[in-house]
Amino acid sequence: MQPFGYGRRGHVRGLGGRVVLPISGTTDGRLRCVLPFKAAPVEVGLLRNAAASQLTRWGMSAAVDEAEVIVTELATNVVKHVGDGAAAALVLEWRRDRLRLEVHDRSPVLPSVRKAERYDECGRGLHLVASLTADWGVMLTAVGKAVWCEVPLSLGVAGCRVERAVGVLEAYQSTGGALERQGRSWGTSLEESAVELIAGLLHWTAARGHDPDDFLDRAQTCYEAEADAA
Repeated sequence: MQPFGYGRRGHVRGLGGRVVLPISGTTDGRLRCVLPFKAAPVEVGLLRNAAASQLTRWGMSAAVDEAEVIVTELATNVVKHVGDGAAAALVLEWRRDRLRLEVHDRSPVLPSVRKAERYDECGRGLHLVASLTADWGVMLTAVGKAVWCEVPLSLGVAGCRVERAVGVLEAYQSTGGALERQGRSWGTSLEESAVELIAGLLHWTAARGHDPDDFLDRAQTCYEAEADAA
C-alpha cells in the first residue's frame, strides 16, 4: 500500500495550503479521502476538523465523535514519537458498514501498547483507540508505517442515501451510459456520471410534460430537510 497520495485528480487546498485529495477511489468502489498533514500540535485540530467535515459530507455524522478522538490520538502520537514537522497523512475510507482510518508516517518504528499507571499523563492513547474501534493494528509501508483502525457504522438516512447513490452511479457506468473516462480517477468519473444522470432525469421529466425546474426544487427541498435532520 502506498503511504501517501491515492489519487491524481480533484485536488483542493487545505490544512495550511497542502494538497488534499477529497475523494479518490479504488477498484471496488470504496470512498476514500486522503488528508496530508505536518506533525505539529497546531495541525492536529485542523486535521480533526477536516476529518469531521469530510464524514459529514459523506452522511456519517454519527461517526464524527469517535473519529475526532481517534484522529486526535493517532496524529498526536506522530507528533510525539516521530517528531515535530514530520510528513504524515490521514486516510479515511468508507467500507460500507465500517469506517477505516489510517495514519501514515515515515518512521519504521512500530508503536507498542504499554500499561499506563493511574496518574500517568501519557500511555493511554492506543488503549483509547482500541476501546472505540472494532479492530486496529499497525502495518509497515514502503517508507514507514501506518496505524489503522476500523469503526462500525450505523448509517442514518443521509449515509444510506449516499451509499445508494454510489451504487446507482456505478451501475449507470457499467451499462455504458457514461462517457468514456479512461485515465480519469474514480472520483472524477463518478462526479461526471452524476451530472450526466441528473441531466438525463431532467430530460425524462420534460418528456413526461413536467417542469424540470420544479423537480430540481423538490429534490433540493428533500435534501435540505434530510441534511437538517442529520
